[in-house]
Amino acid sequence: MLLEDLYVVIKVAEFRSITAAATNLDMRTATASAAIKRVEAHLGVELFIRTTRQLRLSSAGEKYIPQCEQAILMLEQAKQNMKGELDIIDGDLRLSVSSDLGRNVVIPWIDNFMDTHAKVSLRVSISDTNVDFYRDSVDLALRYGSPNDANLYGFKICNVPRLICASQSYLHKHGTPRHPQDLANHNALLYQLQNLTHDIWEFNQGDDSIKVKVSGNRVANDADLVRRWCVSGKGIAAKSCLDMAHDLLANNIVTIMSDYQVKSTELWLIFPSRQSITPAARLLRDMLKQKTRDILLQLIEKGILNNSVLD
Repeated sequence: MLLEDLYVVIKVAEFRSITAAATNLDMRTATASAAIKRVEAHLGVELFIRTTRQLRLSSAGEKYIPQCEQAILMLEQAKQNMKGELDIIDGDLRLSVSSDLGRNVVIPWIDNFMDTHAKVSLRVSISDTNVDFYRDSVDLALRYGSPNDANLYGFKICNVPRLICASQSYLHKHGTPRHPQDLANHNALLYQLQNLTHDIWEFNQGDDSIKVKVSGNRVANDADLVRRWCVSGKGIAAKSCLDMAHDLLANNIVTIMSDYQVKSTELWLIFPSRQSITPAARLLRDMLKQKTRDILLQLIEKGILNNSVLD
């Protein structure tokens, strides 16, 4: 029996779909189906009950596959331990990352990471839509917000304050809002995700919470485009401090209404399983923590953020 065939069986059991498992493993559905048949033939039992509408574990599968998973996990752990002891950093990083953060911040870091670790390869999916680990060929995702699925594994990278930003040219022409309610008289650059336009901006000042509905003449489902509009003076944007860090530090834009804090978020590196947390992924996590901390420290030094962001 081939070990690779057992990987296929475990993925099919996880996804309850041969097609979904094949997609995750980057193979043809027919290849995955053949692997299942080989394992079942070797064992002399059917592991799955297949109908035209669904696939489920047989009674034999319910007994066999959990033990198989434990065995595979032990083999993977032994492999990773061996690589760690020998300082072997290799493998394929199948990463999902959001548009603005990915293109302008993270990918240059990963390029340097790969220059240092030549045996690491990268497959990157850049999209603002959250990855579906059960459908997409992705092993790790760098995302704003903590994981909301208890079956996922994640590492917090850093706190990420959001900021209200505009160019000096826009403010010179249209004036500077001092209070969130003043935004009604300004052009908001709006972000849309899955047909939901984020036009309610929430602010805090002490114990007070203020929600403001904003409007504008530009809406995009790409956060990078919202940033570009902001830098070119088209309006006011509510953006992650990481997305805007380069332009803030270069004085291309400024923050406004600093007395009012926009609802903050966090940056997380998320994995679908423990097996996905390879030595290369752990090194990537550590690099991301250090690089983001360096950016936050620069923003603190310039007076844009305060030290509490490092907590």
